[in-house]
Amino acid sequence: MLLALSVPASSAGRGRQPAASHGALVQLAGVRGCLVDRSAPAGSCGRARALKGPGPFMGSRAIALSPDGRNVYVAASGSDAIAIFRRNARTGTLAQAKGSAGCIAAKGAGGCASAVGLDGPNSVAVSRDGRNVYATTVGSDGVTAFRRNPKTGALAQLPPGAGCISGVPLPGCTRGRALIAPDVVVVTPDGRNVYVGSFLGGAIAAFGRDPGTGALTQPSDATGCIAEAIASCAPGIALGGPEGMAVSGDGATVYVGSAISNAVAILTRDPSTGALTQPGAGCIVESPLTGCVTGVQLSGANAVAVSPGDGDVYVTSLLSDSVTSFTRSASAGTLTQKAGTAGCLVYLRAVGCSFGRALVSPEGLAVSPDGRNVYAAAFQTGAIAVLDRFASSGSVAQKPGARGCLARSAVPGCTRARALAGVSSIALSPDGRYLYSTSFGANAVDVFRRKK
Repeated sequence: MLLALSVPASSAGRGRQPAASHGALVQLAGVRGCLVDRSAPAGSCGRARALKGPGPFMGSRAIALSPDGRNVYVAASGSDAIAIFRRNARTGTLAQAKGSAGCIAAKGAGGCASAVGLDGPNSVAVSRDGRNVYATTVGSDGVTAFRRNPKTGALAQLPPGAGCISGVPLPGCTRGRALIAPDVVVVTPDGRNVYVGSFLGGAIAAFGRDPGTGALTQPSDATGCIAEAIASCAPGIALGGPEGMAVSGDGATVYVGSAISNAVAILTRDPSTGALTQPGAGCIVESPLTGCVTGVQLSGANAVAVSPGDGDVYVTSLLSDSVTSFTRSASAGTLTQKAGTAGCLVYLRAVGCSFGRALVSPEGLAVSPDGRNVYAAAFQTGAIAVLDRFASSGSVAQKPGARGCLARSAVPGCTRARALAGVSSIALSPDGRYLYSTSFGANAVDVFRRKK
């Protein structure tokens, strides 16, 4: 019965208590609230193509929205595809076009548009200008690049030599460095660079982006990557198993959630070249490591999110069952874990941390555009935790009662939701009105309305 307990967090030092309902999630009714791959039982959900295995366990950024809010893109590892959905901005509902406009897949499977090197896609990102979509492919050890049609949302792979960069010899792909089981991809706010985290490479591969074509170019010298143990890359520490990554809004800093290092790595970005370097104390680790600051509840560090205004950074940690909170230095980009219970929210109980519910194996993470809520997707629980964020301090507290989480019926104390088995990635619409999630076990995308 512990899961059903509701323990309100103290608001001392946090500012005014947020409204009880603001930021709570409501799943849309019937087929509007979830879409399931046509190979799986639909139940009360709608059907979709190329949606098998979205948001695998190794990947916390499998869903992304276009900046104009017109499209949702999902990396479906089991379909070797990116599913493409049109989005109704008013209702939040998703619809998939027929034929090649509705998906792009390896060898054009399932009637989708054809792509090279799209084997096991696990992370997807859209450039801020809306012109391009990029996806990591763990099965191809690569990153794929696509041109986006702004009217329809359809994707077309860039020409051979530009549409796929791989760490292994692969027909139709250009060779890249430090691409070993890539797990996450991000585009910088200015659109000049793309960074790829290589889980088994212990590295971040750096690419320059042509704003006109979207093509990526990796520098041949050490600025083309930063790694723990790759001789041709710039040296870095606490980069074992990069699984989450986020760029500050000012574009000055890249934050990496390193699952194997149990750490958050802090990398300084040169905006003129895109090169990444690691400053002194450029990492926060769970166990003491020379050159790093020690933090708490960072075992299996995963997704990373930066708050609007760049004041705070949040991290989910898979093995600690936690969401940790950090204050960001505006001048240096460095992080300081918030003091006391404000620094960590942990499933059930942990000494010195606040109380969390339904947070077993959290992966995906998102901060609302208005900065008032943080959401975390818990893979094993099959739940989405709903947290209030206090603007004055940046600390978070889970909403009490059923508003604090949405989950399958097997999880007591939460609002019931459908098709959430293995939920791992979440994303909010640009206007903050809707939240979308991927569920690996349910082969599904879910749609939620966010209360004001």
